[in-house]
Amino acid sequence: MDESKDELEADLGFMSHPVPARPVEFAYPNTRRDDTVDIYHGEAVADPYRWLEDTCDEKTRAWVAAQNVLTESFLADVASREAIGAKLTERWDHAKFGVPFERGGRWFQTRNSGLQNQPVVHVMEDPEDEGYVLLDPNTLSFDGSVAVSAISVSRDGSKMAYATSRSGSDWLTWHVRDVSSRSDLGDALHWSKSTDAEWQSGGGGFYYSAAPPPGPGREHLDESRDERVFLHLIGTSQQEDELVFAPDGPGLWPMVDLSADGRYLVVSVIAGTGPEVEVLVLDLANKQTGLRTLLPAGSVKAVVVANTNDTFYVLTDDHADTGRVVAIELGAVDRSSWREVVPPREDPLLEAHFFGGRLVCHYLRDACSALRVFELDGTFVREICLPAMTTLAGSRSDHELIEGRPDRDLIYFELVSFTQSSSLWSHDLGSGLTKLVRPAACSLDPERYVTEQVHVSSPDGTQVPLFLTYRRGLTPDGELAVLLHGYGGHGICVTPSFSVPWAVWLERGGMLAVASLRGGGEHGRSWHEAGRRANKQNVFDDFLACAEWLTTSGWSRPARIAVNGRSNGGLLVGACLTQRPALFGAAVAEAGVYDLLRFHRFTVGWAWKPEHGDPEDPEQYRWLRALSPLHNVRAEVYPATLLTTGDHDDRVVPGHSFKFAATLQASQRGDAPVLLRVDSATGHGSGKPTAKSLEEATDILTFLEAALGWEPTSIVPGIASAGE
Repeated sequence: MDESKDELEADLGFMSHPVPARPVEFAYPNTRRDDTVDIYHGEAVADPYRWLEDTCDEKTRAWVAAQNVLTESFLADVASREAIGAKLTERWDHAKFGVPFERGGRWFQTRNSGLQNQPVVHVMEDPEDEGYVLLDPNTLSFDGSVAVSAISVSRDGSKMAYATSRSGSDWLTWHVRDVSSRSDLGDALHWSKSTDAEWQSGGGGFYYSAAPPPGPGREHLDESRDERVFLHLIGTSQQEDELVFAPDGPGLWPMVDLSADGRYLVVSVIAGTGPEVEVLVLDLANKQTGLRTLLPAGSVKAVVVANTNDTFYVLTDDHADTGRVVAIELGAVDRSSWREVVPPREDPLLEAHFFGGRLVCHYLRDACSALRVFELDGTFVREICLPAMTTLAGSRSDHELIEGRPDRDLIYFELVSFTQSSSLWSHDLGSGLTKLVRPAACSLDPERYVTEQVHVSSPDGTQVPLFLTYRRGLTPDGELAVLLHGYGGHGICVTPSFSVPWAVWLERGGMLAVASLRGGGEHGRSWHEAGRRANKQNVFDDFLACAEWLTTSGWSRPARIAVNGRSNGGLLVGACLTQRPALFGAAVAEAGVYDLLRFHRFTVGWAWKPEHGDPEDPEQYRWLRALSPLHNVRAEVYPATLLTTGDHDDRVVPGHSFKFAATLQASQRGDAPVLLRVDSATGHGSGKPTAKSLEEATDILTFLEAALGWEPTSIVPGIASAGE
């Protein structure tokens, strides 16, 4: 390789325009640059901070420590930090409940009294009883770093499988607890990354997925794939577990479910994050027939909802952009034999459930939840009336957004909005009666705050939904501090939701703007397709258009607009930051994917190829190279930027944030800080202790107020807790 350093930097885009004079340098830690160069399809790409990918190396740890010292020194000088932390703690201290669910006559629910680090599993005789504690994860570690990431209760309610994770890792260990004695049975199943556990009808064992162990000391870096489905019998060792299914090839992820009648094991095999899926069925009463194909592999969404004997009811977007429910006979794989039960509508169908002998379907209407009930033959029964601007919410990944049983009419669900934490509702499918069971424990006063939805025109004319929440009576004056949040990927829907940090931001006088960008699933399959792979720039264009609208509408100006996103949303912020830095006054990107040329080389990054593309493919490399935030940093005046990550993040590895921070710091030609905050003993966010979440939220809001030069002058108490 004989290219000069300047030529390599030009290849990276550093010299794409004249470099402005640099002011007095912010005292960043010294970051060594090396001469690492990769050749991608004939193009040389420098990666001078490759060494920061190794989070186990002492030099990397020392660099991280220095970055944290710098960030802390900046935040410590902000006068409002203590007040922000106190307000967040006060508002966070409200009761939080999961949706109750029934197994074998017992009811189960997760609860957090307010500031507990981890929610506690309770058992009740009635869904509205106080009940008793079955499992308190807060006793599993001194600092709340051990979380219960999933639970699965046997059908007779006698046993509970629960998966623990440590320090925020996605690696799970399954245990089994006897419900009556509230004691563990000694089972321990390691190296799982799936929250699925499906009990046999008799409760003697359960189906789960696990992968081969990673290399010692490399648990948070090495690729993790090859998950296989096993049957574990209670009281036996993991080594004795029966292998039920192994995917035929790399990059396939199996998910398990058991039919309501207990007869069929359903294995859905997903290619990465999808949408391609293959659905296989095993008749547990006739295992010698082996797994049979219900739906062959193809680029469609498919979720088994229910079955009556050999007829399976499947939610799919095959020939239905917004989704439909079809009936498929096992063995009749020809799509011409499918029977449409619930036809597609303009509103996308997110999920369907079989409760009380009926189909309960969850739709999105203008990015807000709608519930409709159908008979199993497709006859429309009713729409369940929901409050405006709300979304169904599940507080944990161990249960559905709606809970019910196939043979019971009573269902439960939670609703949230931008101004109210979760409220618990019930609906009787027989009588049609909907009841508010438990009101929101924390809410913004509806007399003082308002939420509205506007539509912003993207450069290609696409109308992008944008939710605005702000103090009632505010008028556009061009000075309002705005927090603009987005995600835009993997078909994930961005809808109304409640966040204590957002609520405190609003209470201190700011506006919250939340965009439902292409790449999500808010308007069906085509909305997702319009923002993935070669179309990914559409997502960034949508977000940038929203930022511009906040200025042209008169609400704010660039210096008062902050952008924020997490994970894929961090990629969004990173890309927009490198493309249009002058549009924002501040950026906060959390656990982002910034290196689009090496994302697939770590942990589960390979699973994102269907979403982002494959750098090993010449054509796909070109669009990834053009969009990758890390590779499009140039000498520029950047707004104040805070990057956050966790040192145990084994989903989006910290190296993304480390390399992006180092590159931005070296390229900053303005006087605004570029800071990195690395949390210890935390991962991608799941299972993060409340104390850690409060510290992070305090630092983010403190940074935003300082970066925007915003000093709230009229803080209006607008949050009420239940009982006040």
